[in-house]
Parts: sequence; C-alpha cells; structure tokens
Amino acid sequence: MKALEIVGFISGFAGVFLTVKKNKWCFPIGIINVIISCFLFYESRLYADSLQQLVYIPLLIVGWLKWNKNLNEEFIAERIYRNEGIIYFSLFIFTGVALGFILKTYSNASYPWIDSMATAASFLAQYLIAKKKIENWIVWIIVNIVYIVIYIQKDLQLYAVLYCVYLLLAIQGFYQWRKHLKPTTA
Repeated sequence: MKALEIVGFISGFAGVFLTVKKNKWCFPIGIINVIISCFLFYESRLYADSLQQLVYIPLLIVGWLKWNKNLNEEFIAERIYRNEGIIYFSLFIFTGVALGFILKTYSNASYPWIDSMATAASFLAQYLIAKKKIENWIVWIIVNIVYIVIYIQKDLQLYAVLYCVYLLLAIQGFYQWRKHLKPTTA
C-alpha cells in the first residue's frame, strides 16, 4: 500500500463526509483528493478515471464558490426537473460513449467502456452536488458500486474500501439531504 493511496483515502473520506454534512470545506479537501487520485488512477491505466479527477478540479471550485455565495442561508436541496433530467441523461450517455470510444480506440486503457461510463456519471453527480440536487446521491450510489468492482480488479484495495465507505456515505447523504428538500409545488 502506497503512502499516496493512504493520503488519498483519508482526504477522500473527509471530503465526502463533509459533503454529507453540507459543509463547504468538502470542496478544498476534495481538490486535494482528486489531485492524488489522478496520479494513482493514471498509474493503474484507468485513464477515464484519471481524467475525471482533473475535471473535478474546476467543478469543485465552482461548487465552493456557489456554496460560499449564500453563507447565511439555510441549506435547501432541490430535485431535478423532468426537462433537466432528460438533458443530464443525454449528456451522460454522449460523454460516456464518446470517451469510451476514444479510450478503446486510441489507448491501452483498462476497462475503457465501464470506466468511461462511470466517469461520465461521476461528472454528472459532481455537477449535481454544486447545484444542490438530491439526485446526486442516487448517481453516486450506482457509481460507487461500479468503482468498487473496478478497484478490486486493479488491486487498489484501499480505494475499494474507500468506495465502500463512499457508498455508505452516499446512502446517508441522500437521507440527510432529503430532510432539507425544497417542497414541491403541485
């Protein structure tokens, strides 16, 4: 087990734990985690996952700025509107298939298709966190299950454990955020 993997584990746990708690410090700690994870995943030939970590940096910065803008307001989670959901799902499919095709065709990536689809779903989930959309947790639950299997296959055992923890935190996050869900109007 590498020291970098241990630091990635600790910062990853702390970042998601703070997200569940609706704490804005989840974003800078998340940036530390994604930088570390980027190197580990690249070394493991999980190129889509490595790229995912790089994309998280601006997403985390945007989320931090958005959450900092309304410091004195009560945290309110929202649901995705139907039209938004169609757009998000379409972008997820397009991104996953395009990235999978590129990695399958032009690289020696491990698991190019499943890694690409999980990466596309992760982009969506991270964006939904910044928008305070409760569905982010449902996407994370699915993604975490996929990554647990991938990391076990790639002998990233500590990251497999971390994603088991992420899975539990995603379930907890869903229930915590549900308490702060904006009422829907009929």
